[in-house]
Amino acid sequence: MGGLEIGLLSVGLIVLLIYSGMHVAVALSLVSFLSVTLQRGDPELAIRLLTLAAADGVADQTFAVIPLFVLMGMIMSASDVGRDAYDVGDHFLRRLRGGLGLATVGSNAVFAAVTGVSIASAAIFTRVAVPEMLRLGYSPRFAVGTVAGSSVLGMLIPPSILLIIFAILTEQSIGMMFFAGIGPGIILSSVYCLGIIAMAYLVPSFVYDRSGRFAEPGAAEVKVDRSPAEIAAKSLPILFLITILLGGIYGGIFTPTEAGAVGSLSALILAFARRKLTLARFWDVLKETGHLTASVCFLVIAATMYTRSLGLAGVPVEIGTLMQTATESFLLVVLIYILVILFLGTIIDSVSIILIMVPLFLPVVQGFGADPIWFGIITVIAVEVGLLTPPLGMACFVIKGCLDDKRITLGDVFWGAVPFALMMVFVLALLTAFPDLVYIDRWFGGR
Repeated sequence: MGGLEIGLLSVGLIVLLIYSGMHVAVALSLVSFLSVTLQRGDPELAIRLLTLAAADGVADQTFAVIPLFVLMGMIMSASDVGRDAYDVGDHFLRRLRGGLGLATVGSNAVFAAVTGVSIASAAIFTRVAVPEMLRLGYSPRFAVGTVAGSSVLGMLIPPSILLIIFAILTEQSIGMMFFAGIGPGIILSSVYCLGIIAMAYLVPSFVYDRSGRFAEPGAAEVKVDRSPAEIAAKSLPILFLITILLGGIYGGIFTPTEAGAVGSLSALILAFARRKLTLARFWDVLKETGHLTASVCFLVIAATMYTRSLGLAGVPVEIGTLMQTATESFLLVVLIYILVILFLGTIIDSVSIILIMVPLFLPVVQGFGADPIWFGIITVIAVEVGLLTPPLGMACFVIKGCLDDKRITLGDVFWGAVPFALMMVFVLALLTAFPDLVYIDRWFGGR
């Protein structure tokens, strides 16, 4: 059996095992073991090779960046930073048509810059933004769709857990991945805002609730005027953390791993200073961080095993040769890659898609001379579309689980997210056609 056959069989078997209910990391590990055993005919050798791969997978101190950024995000989530960001955005944008949708996107973008966890954004803004939008006469589908769509900004705007995982998996600079995420994050946020304004004018029935079933009587006339001091008090902690994190990394003051430690400590000090975090809640935050970190690291270890087994079989070389023989069009190769990711996004989670697909296709796109940093941004955006699409649609499930209003169904959440998923696909096409848009320094003529 050749390398290509082993690669195709392994991907098919992994998807089958995941569909049958097996944990992704277990499926990756099992298929890796079977693949190496099949190639070498020695189960003991397979165990030794995969054990070495597992040790190498988490031996680097760079892995410390995962729990540190997760901890920072959890602390900020528990200390109502998301609510404060929404209040600031609402203050400036409420009076525009579709203004609360714009406020939600802007607040999520700001929140993403200090957390990097999409699910946390979805949970927080479901509780904060959706009730307020319904009260002021926005339609349920638009309210939940806006939260679902803007929550994915957490995985694109740095610091982002997906960008960290991609950088570790492909041995790229985490700082460079973070820098590359800024421009596309701004572009996607801007496209969301333009889309919301367009829908408010062209399809008002989707944006506003004409029946009045969800609106609070007289609420449309209510305007909450906040003092400059209150706005400053809500803004300064967020701006402080963004400056510390991104300024420190890009200014060369500390590494991304050190930035995670500094950010976590700063977030903890702010949370306790504002009396937003009790010791009991802090213990819950630590447990949640441990659970999420263990899950991610287990996945990365399993993916390292899988990558080694594919390399041993010569799968990347076989696929690269096949692609270059079948077509000389780099765009066609990227299109195939994106379509496969969009399909997988309907059945498995974001991290798993990256860990399965990147080892297969990265050597191929590098063979065409593509920049791995650009490839990482394209991958993350394509993967994040899966957070909005059924049947998995993790962000949509989180939003439904956090809703107190039983009148809004899971179907409403998915339908509300459709325009935002389409806008993400548009941005994906834009960045594929114009790769320089990924690098924000080139927007102004830099190289």
